[in-house]
Formats: sequence, structure tokens, C-alpha cells
Amino acid sequence: MALYPLFADLDGREVLVVGGGEVAARKVAALLKAGALVRLHAHAVLHPDLAAALSDGRIARLGGDFDPAWLDTVWLAVAATDDPAFNAGLAAEAGRRRRLCNVVDDAVLSTFQVPAVVDRAPLIVAISSGGAAPMLARRVREKLETLLDPSLGVIAGLFGRYRERIRERLPELPARRRWFERMLDGRLEQPVGAGAVRAEEAFLEELERAGTSAACPGALTIVTASASPDLYTLRALRALNEADAIVLADGVPDSVLEPARRDATRIRAAGTEATYARALEAARAGAHVVLVHGRTQSREASAWLQHACAEAGITCREVPAVD
Repeated sequence: MALYPLFADLDGREVLVVGGGEVAARKVAALLKAGALVRLHAHAVLHPDLAAALSDGRIARLGGDFDPAWLDTVWLAVAATDDPAFNAGLAAEAGRRRRLCNVVDDAVLSTFQVPAVVDRAPLIVAISSGGAAPMLARRVREKLETLLDPSLGVIAGLFGRYRERIRERLPELPARRRWFERMLDGRLEQPVGAGAVRAEEAFLEELERAGTSAACPGALTIVTASASPDLYTLRALRALNEADAIVLADGVPDSVLEPARRDATRIRAAGTEATYARALEAARAGAHVVLVHGRTQSREASAWLQHACAEAGITCREVPAVD
């Protein structure tokens, strides 16, 4: 591992950015989002985003010629100019002061690098190629953006806010781990979609029930089969990749499961009632079940299954097909 992964707490801490163009504007935007106090030095006309931030008082501008002494008061420095000689000099001055410095597009001069980021705050995923292949890191980020549901940020915030209460309610690690898995199997997806207040209410309801029963029901997701794997919605792909068991309705070929989790149990049953019964049985046993049906399945049948899940205390969600 060439680089040591590190998440820096810059809230209320000064950071020096040198440069006034588009690259500097992107760096400043990310730093402001992290709560940093940005000190900007630039001779050229500022990028419109930087000019707006300066006008709004969100950043401070350092005038005159560059003064290496500015590095004495900051935690990090970013060189975002198109002058290689200046960037090298800035990196050297930062090194003498033991300040971490990022020189944009120059991994050799940099003592820290800015990764590609998937932001599901407070959950943050950072990807780096060590400067060897930035485009590869961006491509990995793009893939993770499609896999990580936006609701994860809300759920992560609830986990953090009620961390101590969770420990008090579930002092044993195995029980606590099972409860976390239950919360992440889609149980909070619908409440999160209804807004922050409903999400918190649902979370606290689940926490109140935690530990009251040894049996932990699973979840059921209803997915419409697609003839081509690239026509599944992102939500359907996530469900297929997270499934412990996949139940195939009559007439649905095995080929529709090409994108699905390879070690998930495949279940087939003859007839609609038997298929639903197998899906409910697996969910009651604690599995995350995906029921894959064809487009001809009636809405009444789907509604019946969701009603049965509600009576059994099983989370049930339906992923609509894209026509």
C-alpha cells in the first residue's frame, strides 16, 4: 500500500489554495463542504465560482506576492496553478514546514492526494489509484454511485446519533450485528423515502423492538424479470446482488438472473400460491428474498403478497419495471 488512507477533519481549520481557475474552484468547493477556512491566493482573474465565494465571504483572499510564511498557519496546502516551477517551489516550502501539500495532477510533488469520492454523508467512500490512473478511480466511483443507495447516508446518520442507545439495547455483539443487518436489508428504505422525520420514527420503532424476539424476519423484494440484464433498474440490480434467496415465478427463465448474486439460493415452485409460500417461508426464516416474476403477473397478486408480508412483520418492497 503506497498511500496511507486518511480522512481529515478540516472543520474550522485553515487551508491554503493557490490558483484561480476551474481546478482551484473545484478544490475550494470540496474544502468548503468539509467546513475548511479557505485562504486563496491568485494573481489571475478568478473563476466565477471563486469570485462568488469571495463576494459572499465564504473564502478569504491573500493579496500581493506569494509569501511562504502563509504556510505556517495552515493545515494543508493545495497548488492548483499552471506554473510547474511555482508548484514545485510551493511543495518544497510546504515540505520544509512539514505541511501536507497537494499539487494538482502531480503525484510526485504531492504529499497527499485527493481521492475520487462517493458522498453518502456521513458515509464517505474514497477511491485512489495512488496517482497512477485517476481515470480508473473515477470509473470505480461511477460504478459505486450506482450501487450505493442514497438512503445509506440517512441510515448512517441514525446509526451514529443513536449509537449509545443501540449498545444499551443490544449489549451483545452477535445480536447487535444481526440487528444492523436487518436495518440494512431494506427495512428503512420506504420510511427514508417518506422524509427524515418518518425515517427516524421507524428507526426508533425498530430499536424498541430489538432484542424482544429471537426470531428476526427477513425481507422480500418483488422484481419484474428483464430479458436483458442491462435493462434492470439500479434498485433491482442492488436487490439481486444482496439476495440470500431468489424465488423464480412460473415461466421466468434462469437467464434473467445473470446479474444476480452467484451464491444466492435459487428456488422454484409450481404454481403462484406455492411460489409465494416459498418466498414467505424463506423471508420468515430471516433471509433477504427476491421474488422475480414476469410482466404478466397481476397487480392483485402482488398486493396480496405485500399484505401477507405486512401481517408477518416482513419488510416488502416492489421494484417497478421500466417500460
